[in-house]
Amino acid sequence: MEIYKGASAFAGIAIGKIRFYRKGEYQIRQHQADDVKKELKNFDVARRHVMQTLKEEYDRMSEKQMDTADPELDMEPQPLDRIVKVNGENGTNQILEQAELLGSGSFLRAVQSMITGEKVTAAYAVQTTRDEMQSTFSRLNDPTIKERIHNVSRISSLLLEILGEDENKIDLGEEPVILAADALSLAELMEMDKEKLLGIVTRKGSATSHAAILAKNMDIPCVTGIGIPQSEEEWEDSIAIIDGYTGTIYLEPDNEVRKEYEIRRKADLVERESLLKLKDKGDITKDGREVGIYANIGSLDDLNSALYYGAKGIGLLRSEFQYLGRENYPGEEELFQAYKKTAETMGDRLVVIRTADLGADKQASYLEIPVETNPLMGNRGIRLSLDRKNLFKTQIRAIYRASWYGNLGMMYPMICSEEEMDEVEALVLEVKEELKAAGVPFKEIRTGIMMETPAAVMIGEELAKRVDFLGIGTNDLTQYTLAMDRQNPLLQKKYDDHHPAILKMIKMIVDAGHAQNCKVCLCGELAADTRLTETFLQMGVDALSVVPACILPVRKALRAVCIAEM
Repeated sequence: MEIYKGASAFAGIAIGKIRFYRKGEYQIRQHQADDVKKELKNFDVARRHVMQTLKEEYDRMSEKQMDTADPELDMEPQPLDRIVKVNGENGTNQILEQAELLGSGSFLRAVQSMITGEKVTAAYAVQTTRDEMQSTFSRLNDPTIKERIHNVSRISSLLLEILGEDENKIDLGEEPVILAADALSLAELMEMDKEKLLGIVTRKGSATSHAAILAKNMDIPCVTGIGIPQSEEEWEDSIAIIDGYTGTIYLEPDNEVRKEYEIRRKADLVERESLLKLKDKGDITKDGREVGIYANIGSLDDLNSALYYGAKGIGLLRSEFQYLGRENYPGEEELFQAYKKTAETMGDRLVVIRTADLGADKQASYLEIPVETNPLMGNRGIRLSLDRKNLFKTQIRAIYRASWYGNLGMMYPMICSEEEMDEVEALVLEVKEELKAAGVPFKEIRTGIMMETPAAVMIGEELAKRVDFLGIGTNDLTQYTLAMDRQNPLLQKKYDDHHPAILKMIKMIVDAGHAQNCKVCLCGELAADTRLTETFLQMGVDALSVVPACILPVRKALRAVCIAEM
């Protein structure tokens, strides 16, 4: 048995086989098209063949035979109402809906747009469109959406059979594994099947890295900064235990240790079951003060978890995840549909969308961000958005359009000055005027600033005058205050997010916000630290926003506090 010590990124216990992930080993290849017209033609031919297949299936299932008087009907895709008119509605709606997707639906338009705009092969466009739709909507419990995803998957499979390509993005195998890697990017984690991940172990990274945060969102035990041997074969297929509470890895544990951890894993599950009793309980202290607990999410996949654990709303939707793990910018319609579905799913509950915090370690090749000596101090967050105003306006438009369908808020990352807010407000005004002119309905939404730099803290009252609420991003606030890269494993023992300076800054933000009648929500990873729950409540924090898996532990801690006795 070998024992390795690292940093705990997310608590929990996992027991299983190790599988190494090597960068690029399972990555999908983007196939560039030399002849766009040819790829459009290939897709059209495949589409016609699939339409013919659907027609034949319909004929077999329908009591009435399809009218073949029209010689074009066999090969020419028909609008849905045409097919229904000819054949009647007799329990074959699924086939009709599949025909609609290929005849004139959003799937068809998305594939054609990708081929033309990105100059990729038809097969790549089909599988990418399929994967994006599945990723966006697959975790929603709406039967209509699930049926639509099924239909998209079905016609994609038929198309790819004809086009001759269908590649997996990242295939971890058939059985769940403990994934070991040198490091993991956000994009890579987003491409993996959560159901195949028992736990995550990495050489590099830290407990507050963005990849670690995503692992926490996925409710997966994660340990970083482990001294994995360079001869990785020593670990491959070995049995390991992850103790996410202590940051310890046991490789090929002996029977005694394994038995102990089997018992602890069962106890861990019992504790989690006990916490589930708090799902429907209020976020109220012993003395009756209400402090809302919201959820931090990165995608629609996390919505169900937020609702399941009883989140008051979404305090932080990290919208940049929609820009990662892909080869092109998301369009306005794609963003709108995702935000609309989020708003509809959450109903009256507030959903705060943070505009894309790209740059630093959140990169994508198509963004073409120049190499920077110090990207953490570089062109990121609101700076990048204001440099690329068309990109920013596209997202703002999508958010305002989606506001009509629920209770949305918008929060800006990395604001350091009032001049930046001047630019932001001018763009927002432009978007609203354009939407009004086009007759597009929207609501006036609440806006906020992510307070995550010392500069923002020092002008807290001035910034609070400009918005409806303040969000405290403790992850960046800590690293900028301490002048330490939170992802540097060499600094793990020195990186202290409980540092008195951090706590004083949080108090300063709360006071600045309240002075201007702004609510203040603590959004960073520190919000989930139950050792500080009482301290935050004493400071006057109005709300806490944490990853869904941490909602119940924080609720338990909050309900045990009596502020009146402090």
